[in-house]
Amino acid sequence: MANMGDTGREEAAARRAPAPVVGEGRPCALAASVKRREAWAFLGHRGQPVDDRLAARLEEAAALCERELAPRGIFRVFPVRPGAGGVVVAGTSLVLPGESIARHLRGCEYAALMAVTLGPSSEMVLRREAAVSATGGMLADACASSLVEQAAGVLNEFVDEAAAQRGCAPTWRFSPGYGDLPLSVQGSFLEALDAGRTLGITLTAANMLVPSKSITAIVGFRDPDLRGE
Repeated sequence: MANMGDTGREEAAARRAPAPVVGEGRPCALAASVKRREAWAFLGHRGQPVDDRLAARLEEAAALCERELAPRGIFRVFPVRPGAGGVVVAGTSLVLPGESIARHLRGCEYAALMAVTLGPSSEMVLRREAAVSATGGMLADACASSLVEQAAGVLNEFVDEAAAQRGCAPTWRFSPGYGDLPLSVQGSFLEALDAGRTLGITLTAANMLVPSKSITAIVGFRDPDLRGE
């Protein structure tokens, strides 16, 4: 039976314990919206004049995506260390090969694996819009791309909060396919997050994410006194 001193120490420890961070270890809804300028950029727009009718159609596509698509995400924090074949993500089967990710995680004791998706229903919505109109499908696709990018930014804020709770400074997020980090890590990456079950994300034979409007990324947690890249 604990004495009064033990009870006091337990209560003090509980008060010091950080509150759970949204999205850490369990999927969460992500309040995001389409960034119209970003959607235009996905369409190859570089500031040239836009027809009023086309602008109105993009606005309709953006509103449709915000209404019908529901961004969700999850992240988990793991110890990381250099090892044979690349950066080892402890407690998982994931090893991150390549010089790019090694530089990105240099000086990091922990890293967050994160995944964001617009969900399986997004594939149906985008196919529907493309079937109705090629232009409408293209506009919806660009707006959905912006929506998932903005959702990743929201989840990244929660990851940054988790880093701060550990007294660390977060790196920017680094995705499979960047630099020399191959897409072949995606299977082990999704397994580490249980993203198939929690978010419905799967892979094609070419290691492309399904739903296509999904993002995976790594954020390193670095000692704030160390300068990163």
